[in-house]
Amino acid sequence: MARHPEAGALGAAVEAFLQHASVERGLAPKTIEAYGRDLDRFVEHLQIAGVRKPADVTREHLSAHLHALERTGLGARSRARALVSMRRFLQHQGVLNRSGEDPLAGIGKPKFDAQLPRILRTDETEALIGAADPTTALGLRDRSMLEVLYGAGLRVTELVSLPLGAIDRRSGILRVTGKGRRERIVPLGEYAMSALDDYLEMSRPTLVSKAKPECDAIYLTRRGTAMTRQNFFVRIRALARIAGIPSERVSPHVLRHAFATDLLEGGADLRVVQTLLGHSDLSTTQVYTHVSQSRLRETVERRHPRGSGSRQRGRS
Repeated sequence: MARHPEAGALGAAVEAFLQHASVERGLAPKTIEAYGRDLDRFVEHLQIAGVRKPADVTREHLSAHLHALERTGLGARSRARALVSMRRFLQHQGVLNRSGEDPLAGIGKPKFDAQLPRILRTDETEALIGAADPTTALGLRDRSMLEVLYGAGLRVTELVSLPLGAIDRRSGILRVTGKGRRERIVPLGEYAMSALDDYLEMSRPTLVSKAKPECDAIYLTRRGTAMTRQNFFVRIRALARIAGIPSERVSPHVLRHAFATDLLEGGADLRVVQTLLGHSDLSTTQVYTHVSQSRLRETVERRHPRGSGSRQRGRS
């Protein structure tokens, strides 16, 4: 991404930060693009304020920039991300590590309502998995992908990127490469492991025979090439319709949400769920505790004699 040529030392510093984030930290291209957009706006603001290098940035510059973003109508979530971009940029430049005042001290994160992730009830998840036809090669593949997605809480990119070498079938574990190229070990439950074994033994050999050269990905298309996120998204929506679930409620990420929520409702420790999901920040995992609480409230309202559902039953 081209920086402003007139930005001088600031532009060069942003370029160095983005290069570091991409090469050394291994952040995703979309994350790098978002950082670039945020920092482009920040640099423009600093230039107008007469700032020429990162070391001259003050709390007033940061606060004024956030207020300016708010005046332009930028949402709180986007402003919070911009603050993260500025913080990490200044950290990279060593501004926050020097003795003296931290320019970010006292600047609060923009407040926004957390969006609770969409989830499926357990019976809906089972119906979705059951919609895959186990008598066909593609049905076995779909069932295996759904079982592994739900049983291990993977991101869809992690799922379709799994190579054959990621499986330890004897131990029942997967080696998953997640965001930032961080690797984690994820155990597979009995259902997921059984579905994966069935696919590998009865379905994948048929699919891989159609590819030249052979593909190393676990999950293959009907042509023997590696499954893509887009292809699987289409498949899961089709299975939702077969299962009688509105397709707009279903996506690969919804099964990841269901994995986390069902674990927490089953009594799993939040730190364990964080590790299994590959979250670097515990606050990202904590959103599932709110989902779990809302589901518990819904159950009480629907099932308890003094819940709102009892009034509905009394009228019928």
